[in-house]
Amino acid sequence: MTNSPAQMLGDDLTSFDHIIINANLATFSAHYGFDSHTDKKNNESTAIDNTPYGQLENAAIGIKAGKIAWMGTHEQMTPHLASYQDHQITDANGHWITPGLIDCHTHIVYGGNRSNEFEARLHGASYQDIAAQGGGIVATVSATREASIESLFAQSEKRLLALIKEGVTSIEIKSGYGLDLKTERKMLTVARNLGEKYNIHVSTTYLAAHALPPEYQSHMQDRADDYIEQVCEWLPILHSEGLVDAVDGFCENIAFSTAQIKRVFEVARSLGLPVKLHSEQLSDIGGSALVAEYQGLSSDHLEHLSEDDIKKMAASNTVAVLLPGAFYTLRDTKLPPIDALRKHQVPMAISTDCNPGTSPLTSLLLAMNMGCTLFYLTPEEVLAGSTVYAAQALGLTNKGKIEVGCDADLALWDITRPADLAYQIGLNPIEGIMSQGKWRTKI
Repeated sequence: MTNSPAQMLGDDLTSFDHIIINANLATFSAHYGFDSHTDKKNNESTAIDNTPYGQLENAAIGIKAGKIAWMGTHEQMTPHLASYQDHQITDANGHWITPGLIDCHTHIVYGGNRSNEFEARLHGASYQDIAAQGGGIVATVSATREASIESLFAQSEKRLLALIKEGVTSIEIKSGYGLDLKTERKMLTVARNLGEKYNIHVSTTYLAAHALPPEYQSHMQDRADDYIEQVCEWLPILHSEGLVDAVDGFCENIAFSTAQIKRVFEVARSLGLPVKLHSEQLSDIGGSALVAEYQGLSSDHLEHLSEDDIKKMAASNTVAVLLPGAFYTLRDTKLPPIDALRKHQVPMAISTDCNPGTSPLTSLLLAMNMGCTLFYLTPEEVLAGSTVYAAQALGLTNKGKIEVGCDADLALWDITRPADLAYQIGLNPIEGIMSQGKWRTKI
């Protein structure tokens, strides 16, 4: 049985730092009927009182010390409005509020630009041709290594601002275009600095096991095991500097094996760091099973994910992060196993995968639309995937939903219904963005 707004009442409705009135809320909270265990196979909810989006209409919110301190109806708050100054009151005018959006898989910190490769492919060049001319990830690694920390910040800042303007209040930023200690440190430092400047939560992820750097390759052989040894040695150093929140890797036939990634995960475990993985994008080599074995936060991409590994993800409560931007850019035709993920009740998140090569996407709203049009997800699923399940994919227990005790990270939208956010293409209906209980003065 869900709680009604009246059951969440505090003792004093006159002492909040800020109040929001006359709002419709998509809470994504089980307290208000959001059902994370829905029988999608039969398109019926197993919960008696399931409410789409966990929605509350004609609601009010009380905020104190950056947290949601109270939730109730507009009528319950009305008698207390005289206790507040005008600047402490936001009248939503019947518009919709969602949790602040969360982009849980990005590579937004990188140097250079690869639009030349995009153009070359459209003129018939193959990936092999581009790589032979120094393109591909090698080009991004070179540009990122060469960029000063100031230049790298300036380039990455533009991408972050595009996401913030669409209501993103938390983001994950990966390293992985340095592939040496100095540049991995530089990337993670820029990520931290971006979060500090823009008052946005940044989860930093160490992704040195992203690709084999040029200095570890030769025409005779590659030295992948030697490089993984270096990755394992750098991790404790960067963690001791406060730069690492989680550890990732690229587990694929063209990247690193499960045995190599397991070595990295063992170091992460010794440091108490959560893990996640790029897996099953191009083939099935058991990456998601490995993540589940380590109780990982998420397994990401997943076009070639097997049902056996889906069961393991369900048992470990590992989030499936779906990345339609990469699917679109690569013109992939192998869909992620959405029905099987639903069947086994694996939470699904949606993200931009913003990166210079396979998903130069800086719109989480567009990623949501792609999740519907390309992956056949519902508008509720993609919005949950950009809020409550994206928060779970980052281990953020106080974000991604609107309920008492959570961080007051909110987005106010001029929309008729929550489905509009996935339905509209190219129109940003944002009206206000709140981070930690404070509205942004500029959007």
